[in-house]
Amino acid sequence: MKGVYFLISTLAILASATFLVSASDPSPLQDFCVALNDTKSAEAVFVNGKFCKDPKLANANDFFFSGLQNPRNTQNPLGSNVTAVNVDNLLGLNTLGISLARIDFAPNGLNPPHTHPRATEILVVLEGTLYVGFVTSNGDGNRLFTKVLNKGDVFVFPIGLIHFQLNVGHVNAVAFAGLSSQNPGVITIANAVFGSKPLINPDVLAKAFQVDDKVVDNLQKQFWYDNN
Repeated sequence: MKGVYFLISTLAILASATFLVSASDPSPLQDFCVALNDTKSAEAVFVNGKFCKDPKLANANDFFFSGLQNPRNTQNPLGSNVTAVNVDNLLGLNTLGISLARIDFAPNGLNPPHTHPRATEILVVLEGTLYVGFVTSNGDGNRLFTKVLNKGDVFVFPIGLIHFQLNVGHVNAVAFAGLSSQNPGVITIANAVFGSKPLINPDVLAKAFQVDDKVVDNLQKQFWYDNN
């Protein structure tokens, strides 16, 4: 009887571990699993939200993306523009656990405080000067880590933590970011808090931020631009 109990306990632990692992990017069990948008294909296999084409039908274009060399339009309220390259526009990334983004900044341009719920980010500055930082979790006292980065400098933003980048130079800046997920996701803090659909009850936000309801009402009426 003890042996049966031990076996059941072991299986329960393994099942729990399997469930936890499934919350992250999958480890590929073959060379690649190019995402397929045609969900009616008889050849498709369901993997982490994406169907996969028959590997024998894959070609070089499935692993190719072009155009990141071109400057982006930064004429918007934030003065920045993020061009993401993830599994949605580079299908060969499916199951590979990586993606990247180009970030263009006008002078004083800001990539506002945001988080990536599924990825750590590593940023390299190609042109310009950026003031960057991240804030640790409540348990760590919400400490702020900041650095001024120049051309060729690299900085890491740990997974899930709020972070930002600000162009503190007098010319345009460009950075590239690598992310440890095929689909890292992004939550822009201001948009999520004050621009949710439907809006969060102002009483909740007024108490959370310890401000008057009128301040919250004014913030909720703003146009919250999302450059991601």
